Amino acid sequence: MKKLLCTALVICMLASLTACRGKTQEDADTGFRPALDTKTDCRITVAGSYDNFEALEAEFDRFNEFYPNVQLSYVKLDDYNNVLGTVLESKDSPNIYFSYAWMIGNEQYDPVIAHMEDLSDPALGLKLDCIRPGLLNHDAEDHVMLVPVFARTYGMLVNNDLFEKEGLSVPTTWKELTDVCEAFRGKGYSSPMMGYSLESSGCFMYTVAYPQFTVTLADKPEALEAANELDPAAGESMRPALEAVEQLIRNGCIDLEECDRIEDNYTQVILRFFEGDVPMMICTADNVSGTKKRESQSEAFTAKPFQYTFSPIPMEEGGVYFIDSPSVQFSVNKDCDDLDMTNEFMRFLITKEELNEMASVKRLVTPTTDLTLDPVYAPFGQIPADHVISPEALGVKDPLSVQIRLASFQVGRGDLTVDEAAAKYGSFE
Repeated sequence: MKKLLCTALVICMLASLTACRGKTQEDADTGFRPALDTKTDCRITVAGSYDNFEALEAEFDRFNEFYPNVQLSYVKLDDYNNVLGTVLESKDSPNIYFSYAWMIGNEQYDPVIAHMEDLSDPALGLKLDCIRPGLLNHDAEDHVMLVPVFARTYGMLVNNDLFEKEGLSVPTTWKELTDVCEAFRGKGYSSPMMGYSLESSGCFMYTVAYPQFTVTLADKPEALEAANELDPAAGESMRPALEAVEQLIRNGCIDLEECDRIEDNYTQVILRFFEGDVPMMICTADNVSGTKKRESQSEAFTAKPFQYTFSPIPMEEGGVYFIDSPSVQFSVNKDCDDLDMTNEFMRFLITKEELNEMASVKRLVTPTTDLTLDPVYAPFGQIPADHVISPEALGVKDPLSVQIRLASFQVGRGDLTVDEAAAKYGSFE
């Protein structure tokens, strides 16, 4: 019996060791493995419009664990959209640069597009299948010239403590939204909803209207085609979105004068929300990315912190939707120095692990199929799949976005009626 027991123990130990070795090998197979000489000495520069990019710099450090002699840096270009083409033609052109789908088809950005490498080339080995398909932009030849590293969506920062204090629930339907605004007004809140409203770019009107317009067009291919072609008839499809903006202002959900005191659509939006007296602040996930850092910059929030989340703005039909769009995208300059190592860094970066890590640090929405969300985005994690819409996959083009942005702004400001704005579709510029 002792011999049998001893033999059994030995077999178990061997089986355990074999299993451990097998798991270790499996982990190694799924991780990043350098494909170039790890002693390579070179420089790689990423150019963008962010003031700083700590999340990317953390990826630089992780990449240096494999390639310690590669010097990686991030540089911000002032007036990014206007100077990028010139910078790419200079002797100090970046290896990687921020890019956006709206650049494609715009003659102004032809020089920028001309420098883009086809990132779908199998020889590069990028794991593009780790990215949600709706976020990938394919050109006419099915090439992928820009890859999302962050995603964005539209919604509102919600002060959950105020809702709890006043015995109210975060709305999930349009009626609930208007009812809760009325309830907050009855309790002394002059502007239950707020947002930036001084200029059309980044205004709360667009943040309300664009998702509604997208949803209206989602199952109407002919209407979408007309909207993309700037057919004036598409103005009728825009009407529900414009009416939503008008109704929020007319019903007192939003005090425009109070919103006008917010001087920019990023930092000041966040700091105004942190004052603690705004139940709902209309903004995008790009604003959410700046909240963690600015908690300590707000004297009001430091003195009296509160719980907050980012929620979708309910729509009149269908409740809440997750509008899933790319935020920052990267393109590789195919004419840069050290292109092989540049592609090696992209091969390292474009994986679920690294993109999720960056999104976590930056507090943005990851673009990967593993939609791991920061707790602040918890309400979006509860939205059913049939209410997730990717405008790029749907076929929404930038000229359409310009029309709804300018139309909603002018309706919100009272410069145009809904009827007038709908009739002007295709002529906003």
